[in-house]
Amino acid sequence: MAESTNRLPIPEPGREAAERMVSDHLVGLFCDEPVGSERFRGGQAAADAALAAFEVARYASRRNDVFPESRRGASALSPYIRHGLLPLRRVWDHVAGGPERDVRKFRDELLWQEFARHWYARHGTGTRHGVRRELVRATDVADGAVLEGWNRDMACMEATVGELERDGWLVNQTRMWLSSDWAVRNGRAWQDGEDAFFTHLLDGSRAANRLGWQWTTGVGSSKHYGFSRWQVEKRAPKLCAGCALRERCPIQGWPDDPEFLGGGARPPSTPDLTGPTEVAGDRDPEVVWLTAESLGDDDPALMANPDLPVVFTFDRALLARLQLSAKRLVFLTETLAEIALHRSVELHLGDPVDALGHRVAAVTHAPVPGHVARVARAREHDDRLVRHPWPWLCRPSGGSVSSFSAWRKSVRSPRSS
Repeated sequence: MAESTNRLPIPEPGREAAERMVSDHLVGLFCDEPVGSERFRGGQAAADAALAAFEVARYASRRNDVFPESRRGASALSPYIRHGLLPLRRVWDHVAGGPERDVRKFRDELLWQEFARHWYARHGTGTRHGVRRELVRATDVADGAVLEGWNRDMACMEATVGELERDGWLVNQTRMWLSSDWAVRNGRAWQDGEDAFFTHLLDGSRAANRLGWQWTTGVGSSKHYGFSRWQVEKRAPKLCAGCALRERCPIQGWPDDPEFLGGGARPPSTPDLTGPTEVAGDRDPEVVWLTAESLGDDDPALMANPDLPVVFTFDRALLARLQLSAKRLVFLTETLAEIALHRSVELHLGDPVDALGHRVAAVTHAPVPGHVARVARAREHDDRLVRHPWPWLCRPSGGSVSSFSAWRKSVRSPRSS
């Protein structure tokens, strides 16, 4: 085994063992306390239970409700979708037969997630483009255990930022509140706010997260979301009633229209990320290489090789640079510990390609630049990979990704299985 990787012990199932694993073996690779999300548990069993409990009825009318939580219609499935525990196709099929209006709206949101992946697969790291005129560089971005950059004397900011810190998740409405307050109202660089979200969200992805920030702040379009007290009183009325600033609310009126220079994604700055359309490679695999994008039972490489051991590597260099919240690492560790109950699992800390050694590995393509770069490295000399296609909900067609509506016209909408 290469010196750049260390073999890690397989933790016992459960939250305490996962937290202990992160605390003992991933020191220096996260930004806060080594504890998990108060709301979400990692693993296929938790994902399956969350999907089974989700009822699509009233989704259309309640998806934007914030408080009280009992009125929320949001599915809270995104952490499991993000890490491949719930493929979009399975979630799409789950709501079949529900009220037509609710099913249509919910499936529109799934298609938005798919659009974000297509958009990111096309543009890669170029999606970080787009700057404000007279750009104000944020000096109070996420740092350590506390997210700064929002006025937490406001009840709406304290409640939503606190939920992000505690649970690693937000409903879509409060994501828009925070991003609009950050960039539209206060003139901070949206890239810094997006980084803060990416650090703490269990479902943080450069595709959906970055596209959401660009949509809210108006990058690449003439529209933006102008957060004000009106939205809070509509979606979470009790927050304003109990706010210390209710008589001198900083967001009482509509924010000024922002002005942007440029915007939208630059031309592709990475190789094509869509991946193979069929299994590529004719070697007999010895292991299955799992990535953080695809950790569920429905992972194509796992399903095709049910008797092979599994290899997963915590990428030391990447984690040292990102400094994610430990909530994400605990979530991943819980998931891996559950896999180890019914598969032989190797856990490593170091370089994911080096951890494979000279073994032939089956892997499911992930439409992200880092994975594509690692695959290119692994194939440089002796191609020992058997690459399975990413399970797209809508196969990329090469059509426009300039907007969601243009993209919808260029792809074939999925049908229920």
